Amino acid sequence: MDKELFVQKVKMICSAKGIKPTNACKESGVGGSFINDIERGRVPSVSKVQMLADYLGVTTSDLLGETQSNSPTGIRVPVLGTIPAGIPLEAIEDILDWEEIPAAWGSGDRQYFGLRVRGDSMYPRYLEGDTVILRKETTCESGDDCAVLVNGDAATLKQVMIRGDGSLELRPTNPAYPPRIYSPAEIESFPVQIIGVVVELRRKIK
Repeated sequence: MDKELFVQKVKMICSAKGIKPTNACKESGVGGSFINDIERGRVPSVSKVQMLADYLGVTTSDLLGETQSNSPTGIRVPVLGTIPAGIPLEAIEDILDWEEIPAAWGSGDRQYFGLRVRGDSMYPRYLEGDTVILRKETTCESGDDCAVLVNGDAATLKQVMIRGDGSLELRPTNPAYPPRIYSPAEIESFPVQIIGVVVELRRKIK
């Protein structure tokens, strides 16, 4: 079992459904510390994986990253362009491809789009050429992976950390790249805008 992939899938599915992972774990009966325990190295039991999958309305294979939905009842969403995972570059608006997502994700008028990863600042979580599916949002929770517009015309994929003073830290996962911190004044003046929260990674095997 790929524990990192499992945790990522749980968080992405919860995000797509608008549920906090901790709340999902508590309400499903697997325990509020379930995700933290796995991140510390504990292997979850089959029964707990099933309990969480039942609560989220998905299969255990969905949580384990073993399948990808190709249901004819799905929704096709556009892959709008390249999203850099290094130094921010101008966002490309042309539709490059289409991806299918489960129809249930569209409940509550939620909207989604895809963006193509470029660069290596989010390595190894995301690789160049990956497609990420994002839910359109202008806000996020601290720790979410988001597409962010900086200065109005550049899109970058980073983990967004929200500080107590209202500043935003755009944090790469590759230690070769430094984080970027924007004060509340800079957020307004540039501006720095969240445009979507990552809910799923699509990686094609070459």
